[in-house]
Parts: sequence; C-alpha cells; structure tokens
Amino acid sequence: MANTQELLERYRAVMPSFVNPLYESPISIDYGKGSYVWDLEGNQYLDFFGGILTTMVGHSVPEVVSAVQDQAAKVMHTSTLYLNEQVVSFAEEVAAVSGIPDARVLFTTSGSEANDTAILLATNYRQSNQLLAMRNSYHGRSLTAQAVTSHRSWLTSSYSGLDVHFVQGPYRLRSPFRELEDEAYTQACVSDLVQLLDMTDAGGFAALIAEPIQGVGGFATPPDGFFGAMHKVLAANDILFISDEVQTGWGRTGDHFWGYEAHGITPDILTFAKGVGNGITLAGCVARAEVMNVLDRTSFTTFGGNPLSVAAGRATLKFVKDHDLQSNAAVRGQQMTEMLVGACDKTDWVGELRGKGLMQAIECVQPGSVEPNATAATQLIEVCKDQGLLVGKGGLYGNVIRLTPMLNVSKEEMNEGCEIIISALNSVTG
Repeated sequence: MANTQELLERYRAVMPSFVNPLYESPISIDYGKGSYVWDLEGNQYLDFFGGILTTMVGHSVPEVVSAVQDQAAKVMHTSTLYLNEQVVSFAEEVAAVSGIPDARVLFTTSGSEANDTAILLATNYRQSNQLLAMRNSYHGRSLTAQAVTSHRSWLTSSYSGLDVHFVQGPYRLRSPFRELEDEAYTQACVSDLVQLLDMTDAGGFAALIAEPIQGVGGFATPPDGFFGAMHKVLAANDILFISDEVQTGWGRTGDHFWGYEAHGITPDILTFAKGVGNGITLAGCVARAEVMNVLDRTSFTTFGGNPLSVAAGRATLKFVKDHDLQSNAAVRGQQMTEMLVGACDKTDWVGELRGKGLMQAIECVQPGSVEPNATAATQLIEVCKDQGLLVGKGGLYGNVIRLTPMLNVSKEEMNEGCEIIISALNSVTG
C-alpha cells in the first residue's frame, strides 16, 4: 500500500491541474468510523467537514453499510426504464418530507445535475430563459449551474444561453446594506429585487434559485423571513422559487428540516444532494406535479436513483428520523456557538461567527476591517489539521472556515473539536 506522499505524487501525475487537495500538506483518508477518519499512516482526525457535508451521519454507520451490502447482493442498477421497489419507495419518502404538495421526485447523480433539472423545468414551465440568482451563490460545476453561480473563485465559464440577473442577498458582512437591522436589511434587498425586475424584465422571469444558507459562499445566512419577503414579489410576478437544499437539507440547520422553512414559504422546486446518501452518489429534484410534468418529451436518467444509491438514501433518511438528528443538530449547534463565540469575539482577525445548527462558519478578516484575510484562514485549517481536526474552507475570497460536524455528533466530540478550534485561534497570528 502507498503512503500519503507517494499517493500525492501519483495524484498530481494523473489528475487535472484544477483539482487540488485542501491542505498545503495534503492528507490521505484510508478509513473512517463515526465522526473519525484515519490516514494511511494511522493518524486519527475528528471530521468536522464530512467530505463537504456529504458523510452526514458518520463513517461506516452499520445501518447504512448493511442496507448497501444487502442491495448490492440483489441488483445495483436498473435505470428509470424499469420498476424497482427501492426507488419508488424512496421517492415516496422524499415526497412526503419535502413539504411540497402533490410532489414529484426525479433522482439524479449530483447537486449540479439536480439544479440543471430545476432550471430546465422552470424555463420550460415559464417559457423564458430569464433567471434570478443571488450574489455570492454557488449551484454546481455544470455549464447551466455555473450560469447561476455568482462566486468568482468557483466560476469557470460565462458561456450560457440563459439571461441571469443577480440580486443582493444573504452575504451581509460586505453588503452595502450591512449596517441595517434585520427587517430593514431584508426590505433593502427586496427593493433591489423590485428595481431589477422593473429594469430588466424582458417578458417574464422563469425563477429565482437560491440557497437558504449559502454553502460555498461561506455559510452566509440571511435573517429568518428573508426569502418569504422576496417570495411575495416573485409570486406577484408568477416567478417560480427554487430552493437549493444541497447543503441545508435533512435537518442540518437544527431549527428546520429544510432551510426554506425558516422563511415561511414552500418552494415550487426543491433540489437536494450531498448528505442524503451519506457518501454514496445521490441527488434529486422535487417539484409540484404541474411543474415537474411540464416536459412533454421522453426523458430519463441512467444512473440517477439506482437501487444501490437509494438503498443508502433510505437507510440514511430513516437513521436521521429515528434518532431525531434535527434536534441533535440544534442542541450541538448551540453548544458549538456557545463554545466558540467568546474566542471569536476576542480574535481581532475574526470578522464573524455565523450560521445555524451544524452549519457554522468563521470569517477571517484583516484586523480592524472587513477586508478578507485568506492567509489567516489557511493557517487556521492547517493548525486544526495538525491538532487532529478536519474543517472546510470557503467564501468568495477563500477566507472562511466551514464547520459541519456529523448530524449525530456527540457532546464529547463537539467539546473536542471546539477546543481544537479555540487552540488554533489562539495560536494563529492573523
């Protein structure tokens, strides 16, 4: 078996140059159990990132592993051309928890493909190529998803047949409205939306796509009710609302099962991915029947919702519900906030601790300002890693630390992780 350095050399020889490991001194992951992973040299790490919020209920969870093994022994692939009880059952279960009335579900292989599908549905339903998205947003790496992405660090193409306009939104720290209180901030962004429509509407926008909390954008979190206020404008103009729940879904925010619920609305279309398969490729799009059934040509997805993936999805969703992990996300999220807020407040290069539940972030800034400090962020994740904790990085300027423990993280594991973060905050010079 190769060691980490040998694996890194092989990685760089065969992978594209735009794909890079997270750390300056990359680590390997050989295996995991619960909230922990081990590298090829046997070093142990507490995982507070879960492969970008994807290993949602822990590594090697027996209930999920058993479900996958049992299904693999039966049949792993059928495609949507054939009936399979696992696939239909999981579609029923997702429809039931989605909150969307008369819901229809199409499984896909990734969040990018799910958002592609949502945009395909919305533009056909409204017969318009005009779309609204939020500034600082990220919706995937496909060409269509890139068109509605407003995040320069992850924007790789401007080629698109879509006419996309970006609205002021959740990223408050550097917003021109940042000094306003919640209600006034929301109204200022709504006014921006109204003016944008007045100036750019060429016959009817199809939809607004938005993340309830912006993921790659550094967990930028709007006030509760923010998208509810925007939805009033959208509804008055027959514009659909697409809630990108790739990172906020399945109870991670603690307060709600879906991020959109904090805003008192029900989306026309909902997309999901990442954590639902607990590491297995699984994503999807949910829409009310009128919208989903707008396509009048035959369409199918070869790998979307194959029996192996949905077996993992069913086991994961059952685990989340049986163990009330939404409540655990709320309690452990509050514990994380209470443990970190004092250290963050005392650190002059931390601009903000924000987020909800088990989706929180630390934004690093130049002391005495809101100017980004990517150097401090890089130092922080390296020190955390050296002390045995894996965290993520994001934000428009690469200056935000993302903290996303497993939904079933224990009180003791949260204490361990937060103590490492506090130690790292104290040791980084900024």
